[in-house]
Amino acid sequence: MENFKGQPRLPKFAVPKRYDLQLKPDLSACKFAGSISIDVDIVAETRFIVLNAAELSINPGSVSFSPRNSSKVFDPKKVELVEEDEILVLDFAEALPLGLGVLAIGFEGILNDRMKGFYRSTYEHNGEKKNMAVTQFEPADARRSFPCWDEPSFKATFKITLDVPSELVALSNMPVIEEKVNGPLKTVSYQESPIMSTYLVAYVVGLFDYVEDHTSDGIKVRVYCQVGKANQGEFALKVAVRTLELYKDYFAVPYPLPKLDMIAIPDFAAGAMENYGLVTYRETALLYDEQHSAAANKQRVATVVAHELAHQWFGNLVTMEWWTHLWLNEGFATWVSYLATDSIFPEWRIWTQFLDELTDGLRLDGLAESHPIEVEINHAAEIDEIFDAISYRKGASVIRMLQSYLGAECFQRSLASYIKKHAYSNAKTEDLWAALEEGSGEPVTKLMNTWTKQKGYPVVSVKFKDQKLEFEQSQFFSSGWLGDGQWIVPITFCCGSYDKKKSFLLQTKSENYDVKEFASDTNKSAWIKLNVDQTGFYRVKYDEELAARLRYAIENKYLTPTDRFGILDDSFALCMARQLPLTSLLTLMGAYREELDYTVLSNLISITYKVGRIAADARPELMDNINQFFINIFQYSAEKLGWDATQGESHLDSMLRGEILTALAMLGHKETLSEASRRFDAFLKDRNTPLLPPDTRKAAYVAVMQTVTSSNRAGFDSLLKIYRETDLSQEKIRILGSLPSCPDQGIIREVLKFSLSPEVRSQDAMYALAVSKEGREVAWTWFKENWDLILKTYGSGFLITRFVSAVVSPFASFEKVKEVEEFFANRSIPSIARTLKQSLERVNINANWVKSIQAEENLGEAMQELAYRKY
Repeated sequence: MENFKGQPRLPKFAVPKRYDLQLKPDLSACKFAGSISIDVDIVAETRFIVLNAAELSINPGSVSFSPRNSSKVFDPKKVELVEEDEILVLDFAEALPLGLGVLAIGFEGILNDRMKGFYRSTYEHNGEKKNMAVTQFEPADARRSFPCWDEPSFKATFKITLDVPSELVALSNMPVIEEKVNGPLKTVSYQESPIMSTYLVAYVVGLFDYVEDHTSDGIKVRVYCQVGKANQGEFALKVAVRTLELYKDYFAVPYPLPKLDMIAIPDFAAGAMENYGLVTYRETALLYDEQHSAAANKQRVATVVAHELAHQWFGNLVTMEWWTHLWLNEGFATWVSYLATDSIFPEWRIWTQFLDELTDGLRLDGLAESHPIEVEINHAAEIDEIFDAISYRKGASVIRMLQSYLGAECFQRSLASYIKKHAYSNAKTEDLWAALEEGSGEPVTKLMNTWTKQKGYPVVSVKFKDQKLEFEQSQFFSSGWLGDGQWIVPITFCCGSYDKKKSFLLQTKSENYDVKEFASDTNKSAWIKLNVDQTGFYRVKYDEELAARLRYAIENKYLTPTDRFGILDDSFALCMARQLPLTSLLTLMGAYREELDYTVLSNLISITYKVGRIAADARPELMDNINQFFINIFQYSAEKLGWDATQGESHLDSMLRGEILTALAMLGHKETLSEASRRFDAFLKDRNTPLLPPDTRKAAYVAVMQTVTSSNRAGFDSLLKIYRETDLSQEKIRILGSLPSCPDQGIIREVLKFSLSPEVRSQDAMYALAVSKEGREVAWTWFKENWDLILKTYGSGFLITRFVSAVVSPFASFEKVKEVEEFFANRSIPSIARTLKQSLERVNINANWVKSIQAEENLGEAMQELAYRKY
């Protein structure tokens, strides 16, 4: 018995083949009863059966094992549920016969309110509050709904039956084969599923409307949502039908199930979950309201739907063998969702926007407390923390880098053969590399091991000397430390023109490249750009001469948006790492004053926020000039776009308008603040006024909050009123994300208190944590005071990590690091350990950056000149 405790994985002497599961949820008492018969293959001599179970009461008298080839029934002499290991140990008096048998177990459980396992979500119908029952089993929570082998490699088939109130809709992975109504209850039976992992099992019970369509080969696709919101599912439905057809061709394998349901759940921790044939979503990721959703909401719905449907092949049909290979699921689905979205909406230029994913991956992976893409998992509690920017965004970025290196056609062909080979089973990272190596003839395993088995990435320094480019790689850390990692780096570069692109693999620490053939292009003013289109997962540091040429090329619009983005983002990262003075970064930012590309400007805006916060800590006396300089940078695009949309304008301009106006409001730009106030007043009188459409609402809300104080709170109260009136999640989140931008500490305290009130769904509270720099201390005090409540509400899921990083990371002093460490000394839990270390590392990085800016000479004069320069 003791041998089974404290183990990361289940023993392999018994293997499940088929589950026959019957559940009866009670939505008013918030509990459920169930029974399960599992076809089990005993493959090694044992008198034990060990499987997963958590938070269930097992009825010992109901447990038995019946071998197929014998009439004997084995009853366990001991049934023990080990809660700390989430295992159920069945101890039989004698060894069980080898071969197939049926394990029967009766059990009961609670429909919890923690958005994991089999849980309850609330909604209103005709003014009455009701419960629905929902599942969320990834990564390791199927065990909270029924006893099972809850690891991805134990694939089996599932036959599910639900006993539910007869007026409700009951959905599962497979189509319904029979509904038997018996008075107030009905028994709903579903087709048996194909072989699949437990984390993909799903069932939902509640009141829903739906819209329906079919793919060209007859797959029925439905979008379910709350009663009265069906029309908001139309956009996602259209995207889903087209995406399924696109993936069928791309993967050269048809969608494996007879139907696909997608359903919006009001209380939902993640963005969405790819359960086989029954994909669950937050409302904000599935529903689109023509009148009240912004362009950014539309894009979010399309990319999330494309991501989840990619999993139906990559994850569900072919499943990672263990959570170490989670990135295969998430990195791949992220990358291919861009491929699908680009195919359906080419005008969105989504591959340029992919750079946001790349940047998020680079920012997290620049920390010493990052982790490799392939990370050892020794306990189920550790899994949640790797659903992060490394698994998703670095994962997607290295796949994009590899696809760019191997070529699109070869990559697609090799993927199709990988999926065919591993369909209905499990795979490891090495299996994907083997398929790509076989298809391309390139040393993929050798190349990619340097990117997935070690954490971090290189910064490639480049100098131009004697008609040679000198390249040198070293591990990049945001802290400025020098690391000793080394990579095989796919280098690409252009000299003076995109017609002449060179590429090679940098396999050593340094290398020279003769550019005599570019003699005519490498004259004094010709630019040289590395990592063309930012396809490589690395940073580039140019010598001063090359950097000046690139600045000139940006000002004269010689470079593509992706390259303009990359130069800016690398310079910001180098400045944070104290390898580039702030003056140099600000001078470069000035070259973007006529920038109009959405993705480039969006990154420029987020950089101004970050630089503004650090500069305010380091040199508060320069803030007027710094803010004026930032306003000047955005003035050109703001004037071009204005507040009002033009007929037939692009999706990207619609998104950019809101971001630019929000930035100007945050910078205190007087004209923006007064115009926002005028439009907000019109909106208060008439919610359908054309003066404040969804795309500019957040800008107006943020502007209103800039002038709110404890003694002048009308704008705050008006926003709370709008929040309470709307039933659109996207609008509620727009407001929640705007409230904490207020500089008044008393108001921030109220906002934070509101975020934990019953008026805010628990998955949405973190939107209220993005407090102004004036609100950091208030947020930290509030966090400490409410830690027990936060732990109780969020302690068992990944959302608690969002609280820790949002509240801790914005600080910039060594004293705060000590204070935070002291607070957590006896409060830390395994699921936040990694996030806490990362957040404290960020505070140290910020504190060192502040010190270096304080020591920067001539910053004052440079700022004066930049702020009032006439162009």
